[in-house]
Amino acid sequence: MTIAIEMGHTATGASATLDLEELLATRLLVQGNSGSGKSHLLRRLLEQSAALVQQTIIDPEGDFVTLAERFGHLVIDAELHTEQGLQLAGERARIHRVSTVLNLEGLDAEGQLRRAAAFLGGLFDVGREHWYPMLVVVDEAQLFAPAIAPGDASDEARRLSLTSMTNLMCRGRKRGLAGVLATQRLAKLAKNVAAEASNFLMGRTFLDIDMARAADLLGMERRQAEAFRDLARGQFMALGPALSRRPLGLRIGATDTQPRNATPRLTPLPEATLEDARAVILAPPPPEAARAQRRAPPPPAPDLLSQLMAARPAAEPRAEAVEHHPSPEALAERRERLDRILAAILADPEAGFRAIGVLYQDFLVRCRIEGLRFTPPDLDAFRGMLARSRAGIGADMADDDAWQDVSSRAGVLPEDMQGVFILLARAAREGLPCPGDATLARAYGTHSLGRARRLLTYMEEQGLIVCQLNGAGQRTITLVELAWATAPGDPSAEADAPLRQPAGVAE
Repeated sequence: MTIAIEMGHTATGASATLDLEELLATRLLVQGNSGSGKSHLLRRLLEQSAALVQQTIIDPEGDFVTLAERFGHLVIDAELHTEQGLQLAGERARIHRVSTVLNLEGLDAEGQLRRAAAFLGGLFDVGREHWYPMLVVVDEAQLFAPAIAPGDASDEARRLSLTSMTNLMCRGRKRGLAGVLATQRLAKLAKNVAAEASNFLMGRTFLDIDMARAADLLGMERRQAEAFRDLARGQFMALGPALSRRPLGLRIGATDTQPRNATPRLTPLPEATLEDARAVILAPPPPEAARAQRRAPPPPAPDLLSQLMAARPAAEPRAEAVEHHPSPEALAERRERLDRILAAILADPEAGFRAIGVLYQDFLVRCRIEGLRFTPPDLDAFRGMLARSRAGIGADMADDDAWQDVSSRAGVLPEDMQGVFILLARAAREGLPCPGDATLARAYGTHSLGRARRLLTYMEEQGLIVCQLNGAGQRTITLVELAWATAPGDPSAEADAPLRQPAGVAE
């Protein structure tokens, strides 16, 4: 049975439809210069099929987050999550059949490539029993599968992203994944990725090489290629088993939702005298402006596990009672037991590289085994507990005013970096050797020493730390404003133990 969704109208006024089941088997490629209506086309496709098939959108500019309110998509702000967390989120989204929007807005090129690759990897790697049909829409696909290595991202990030896109387009069909790629220029998109599409929607384009490739894909003669210059916004030439057996001109219909980032419109300039403008623009900077601008604390990361599990039946009420007013002695005992539980979790050498959701579930299970009767912390609070424990700061030390100040300063960093800052603060306050790159990488949840070094550079740019190397190649880190400094340490030293036991906790 054919499931046809209406995309718009042909030049003759007839309804232009797309066979959704055929699309799931053959994939789609959309090309058009900026302003040709690509995003509008994708939005129409997503809206018309939202009730029929699970969807996920790789959204580099945050244009599609408005689908959430109208169609129930889960918006995942990639900036707030680690690569491991996003891979796990991709797996869970596939397992629980939740439509998602991966919002990559706010990340640099390196971060977008890595996080998109992790999420796509999660979609791809689920077990066979979860291979349900799914549309995977990638806007600005040339960013994630570039024909030429980008200069603003590492070769490793490009390789990871290109591999995930190749898997989506070349091997995804058997796993139920139907890739829908949109690009400004075919010449910028990796050929082995573009070649797997069997359906094409070609919009307005001006460069000869792109017009020629579009004409070749649609089976048009080269002399007809210039017709692509004359297409209006929202007009496309269609070809493919899910669209038309012959090149067909169509105009995309209206959408129910609008992009969050609308095209800027001309606005009258304000009326102001030259003297007023000079006073405002050339005013001396405030005293604080000389200091490095810090990044505003990000909002708390959403609990992806809870949201992705929302469609499942509610868990049965807990059997254990919650202790509402524990005595000071009971509180002290509970803190010691929590420190032991966190120490046991981090004693696993692979704990630093596991997703926070997995560690959180392990923590809850261990609390039940220990018989702890209390309201467990939420995922955000658990992150903080884990970061302090990894740095060797027990619950009793965490109440100290100095460590409260450190936690506050760490709050200006993304959550996955805060634990590393606390680790550096512990070493600096106690005059310990500066942790090596391997130790920092483990605390950050990565095997890459290069990422650990870039992390220090980022903290230094935020005005939080100062890194110095002495003549022997040893590194010292000073915490700005606190005036704490580590002892010199070898950056190439092997990783320390996963956890330095907090004071007062028995081995």
